[in-house]
Amino acid sequence: MKDTSTYESPFCTRYASKEMQYIFSADKKFTTWRRLWVALARAEMKLGLPVTQEQVDELEANIDNIDYECAAEREKLVRHDVMAHVYTYGQVCPKAAGIIHLGATSCYVGDNTDIIVMRDAMQVVLKKLVTVIAQLSAFAEKYKDMPALAYTHLQPAQLTTVGKRATLWINELLMDLDELEYRIKNLKLLGSKGTTGTQASFKELFEGDSSKIKELERMIAEEMGFDAVVPVSGQTYSRKIDSQIINTLGNIAQSAMKFANDMRILQNFKEMEEPFEKNQIGSSAMPYKRNPMRCERITALARYLMIDTLNPAFTAGTQWFERTLDDSANKRISVAEGFLACDAILNIMINVTANPVVYPKVIRQRIMRELPFMASENIMMDAVKRGGNRQELHEKIRTYAMEAGKQVKEEGLENDLIERILADPSFGLKREDIEAVLVPENYTGRSSEQVTEFLAECVKPVLDKYSSLTHESAEINV
Repeated sequence: MKDTSTYESPFCTRYASKEMQYIFSADKKFTTWRRLWVALARAEMKLGLPVTQEQVDELEANIDNIDYECAAEREKLVRHDVMAHVYTYGQVCPKAAGIIHLGATSCYVGDNTDIIVMRDAMQVVLKKLVTVIAQLSAFAEKYKDMPALAYTHLQPAQLTTVGKRATLWINELLMDLDELEYRIKNLKLLGSKGTTGTQASFKELFEGDSSKIKELERMIAEEMGFDAVVPVSGQTYSRKIDSQIINTLGNIAQSAMKFANDMRILQNFKEMEEPFEKNQIGSSAMPYKRNPMRCERITALARYLMIDTLNPAFTAGTQWFERTLDDSANKRISVAEGFLACDAILNIMINVTANPVVYPKVIRQRIMRELPFMASENIMMDAVKRGGNRQELHEKIRTYAMEAGKQVKEEGLENDLIERILADPSFGLKREDIEAVLVPENYTGRSSEQVTEFLAECVKPVLDKYSSLTHESAEINV
């Protein structure tokens, strides 16, 4: 039976995917430690140190054979996690026990593993980010011609289209993708730098042969899937790397929050909704409610992630000289949870963007309530063409618009600006004349063209580049 008497992180029980949870698991961490020890031993063997193929093979065969109880007991005794795992590895690799971790310091496995874990986690984030972009792009294409009220200051402004608004969300996500790609491409392994970054122990091992020391790092990096190691370091890689990466995730959170808040407002307007499951309950007290709970969750998690970006920033700023240990406890929480939060956010976004609900009639109704105001100049110019006086008609429309606005705001009645204009013979217009002007599609500017151009020029190259990625619908907890 599951133990319910201790704290469990909601990231594990409710939010983050199993895929991302595994990347930050003990199994991933300690098998990566062992892969690094194998890579170190193999490189040392090839470069002439007293390490045998038999020892390397023994280490490789036992990468997954981890006795966690043995490691825990040993750590209690020696108060050192790396040395506890060196001992535990040696217990199942007796022939290789004496050469495990040869010349290395704790950060050889600790920091290199952190870099590998962040690389793998960023690749998961990238896959999901591309999925969201792909789904929103299909939505933008589908609704590129559908007029909708645009808003400045959250007040009705000139018209846009439903699809054009979606491109605003996509554009920010593309900015995030650019940054994420940069972080992945430029990520470097720490390598084997030693206790203060001087590689003194390796200089001793290789009898002063710097070329072999440099080749050792190159071989390890290649085996672990990296093109390079950092050029210089103290004992650790610069903690600015953690800050830069978590900031990138924080930027994704900003974009996600912007999208989610727009969706929450649109759901209030009854123009759009996030998907609503058949048996979903909106409220325990109000059975009719359809709350934007997924987008609210995006907003909540995004807020957490944006604040979390401060943790690696302060850690980077407070490292003393070649290193201090005040980073460890903070980074193992802040980095892991930053990725788990980003993963959860993107899971929900995949779910919401897969099938957002659009209500065209409500969108049209809301437009038509505001369009008479927006079309007043066109109506006036049409009347001028029929012989009206521009200045006189302008003053009349201004007066009628104020009266109609008062009727809407103070009386709760419909906008009757058109009726007032029709009743004034100085305009010389019939209802069909005005209806010919009140066509929402005529007021969306280049919205539709912009969508087509944006998708073709900016989005398609990205989707083509990542066409091999699997776009799967995300299962999320309600």
